[in-house]
Amino acid sequence: MDADGRRKSRVELRDIEIFLTLAEELHFGRTAERLHISQARVSQAIAKQERRIGAALFERTSRRVTLTAIGERLHTDLDAGYRQITEGLRRAAETARGAAGTLSLGIMGPLAHDIAHVTALFRERRPHCELSFREAHFSDPFGPLRAGEVDVQLTWLPVREPDLTVGPELLVEPVALAVAPGHPLAGRPYVTLEDLGDCELMQPTAPVPDYWLRTLRPAHTPGGRPIRSGPRAATIQEAFAMVAAGLCATVVFAPVTRHYPRADIDFVPIRDAEHSRWALVWRTAHETALVRALAEAALDAQRERGPLVPGAYGPRAVPPPGA
Repeated sequence: MDADGRRKSRVELRDIEIFLTLAEELHFGRTAERLHISQARVSQAIAKQERRIGAALFERTSRRVTLTAIGERLHTDLDAGYRQITEGLRRAAETARGAAGTLSLGIMGPLAHDIAHVTALFRERRPHCELSFREAHFSDPFGPLRAGEVDVQLTWLPVREPDLTVGPELLVEPVALAVAPGHPLAGRPYVTLEDLGDCELMQPTAPVPDYWLRTLRPAHTPGGRPIRSGPRAATIQEAFAMVAAGLCATVVFAPVTRHYPRADIDFVPIRDAEHSRWALVWRTAHETALVRALAEAALDAQRERGPLVPGAYGPRAVPPPGA
């Protein structure tokens, strides 16, 4: 086919849209109104297609518009392809938008330092995306996520919330007991979960899922002794102030002992506590291209590092035997 033939056979996507819309509406005025064009533009597009095909596509009277047999066949042939094209364009636009924009990540305490390899890979892949961080607190672990204040939250597991998706695990961390230097458990090389029966443990200011909190702060020791509840705190800094004043003790994760060394607090490893596991979590109904990109970066970054290995305690905490 020569160049003139190719030009004659070429059909503009807009003309296909006009034809398909008129085939649905069977009314030139409603078609023009729906597509925000003039009726003359509709008539011109249909006339051009009929000239190209060499047959009428619509039968027009003063009272009605109907498809001809050829028009019916053309409508059947074009409709599925047009929908596929527009859906492909929509997905491409969504992907393009996903390469930019803003992604907010909720982080508890100092954990941004421990997932820097993940955020670095994400930023390398999405240089036009603005990655922001927001401090999250144990007293309201899922509130900012559900309010849309953050897009993704890094939190400890388990998370059993029906509206939230649990993504890749990024960290495995041992736990320690934070006590004032004058506390009876201070200075020990380690404590056990049974020793928590001799403590008053800080509790959050707001209600949190019981299953989630008990992972860090059990209600009873392995021997069945109740673990007493102490004063309430909303943030880790409030908890530290209460611990340093001798008002309570609190269980913390190893990153706290590494990044928040304090002369007025002893961090004592808990020998028989299970390691905490941390993962990315997001609202299932608000999963975006950027959220998926962060999850993919997390998976790829972890593959490069190999299996998750428990983190280390800070310089003032003495690791328990065998840790």
